[in-house]
Amino acid sequence: MFKTSVITDEISQDLQIAIELAKRFSLDAVEIRSVYDKGPFEFITEDLHSMNKQIKDAGLKVSAISAPFYKCDMNNEEEVAAHLVGLENCIKAAKIFDTNMIRGFAFWTNGKLDDCIDKIVELYQKPIEMLKDTGITLVLESDPSVNTTNAFELSKVLDAINHPQVKALWDPGNNIYSPNFETPYPDGYQYIKPHMAHVHLKDAVLDEENNAIGCCFGAGLVDFKGQLQSLIDDGYDGYVVMETHYRIVSVLSKEILERPGGSAFSADGYEPTVRCLQSFEEMMRDIKK
Repeated sequence: MFKTSVITDEISQDLQIAIELAKRFSLDAVEIRSVYDKGPFEFITEDLHSMNKQIKDAGLKVSAISAPFYKCDMNNEEEVAAHLVGLENCIKAAKIFDTNMIRGFAFWTNGKLDDCIDKIVELYQKPIEMLKDTGITLVLESDPSVNTTNAFELSKVLDAINHPQVKALWDPGNNIYSPNFETPYPDGYQYIKPHMAHVHLKDAVLDEENNAIGCCFGAGLVDFKGQLQSLIDDGYDGYVVMETHYRIVSVLSKEILERPGGSAFSADGYEPTVRCLQSFEEMMRDIKK
């Protein structure tokens, strides 16, 4: 059976508020993206030990480091180098938090995937070298702003990288945002299942112009009842992590969605996350375990 978690900055930049909400819903863990307006590339050792104590004192674990690794220009050597330094910081954080998952991406969109896949593979060789003997896995996520916008495209990149420490972060909701639409479940899931090591949960609808808009979990276009049932039936025992990306009194801008984190992102996120977690609880009661 899978374990449950929530990304803390979907709730608040105050880690203790996020911890208390996770405890309220009897979650197993929290996932770290931005805390007190710092991101995974910026945390210093003192920050990490302080956060780790808060989380462990609450009886929770850390499901992953939700880093923006390789959400950068693949043709900009300075940006790539900076992200490798950021990855080193994330590896340090993962060891302190005792988690074995760090999130990554396949670079900002750079034209057709087939034209840049070889370079993506090349640029992942250094991270693979850095991960050697750490027990840590980089989990790559599809995203409308990067070269892998859906499950099929992400599976192509993972097949090409072909390394046991580079796997998939499956977020069915991201398929709704993809410019190359792919039904999240069951279609996208079948592509990603052989590579899947981590799962995020978000939901969305399409407006009249086919733009994706975040909504409460279970109220959108993803067949989450079918998806969660399949995760159970398939024996998935990793984490499912609520990544709300939905606001009641506002709409998150494209710019913030591409670079989530910080106070502007967390604003008005508490109550929507409560509603999403309530909906998740209700759905799980209806699912055969």
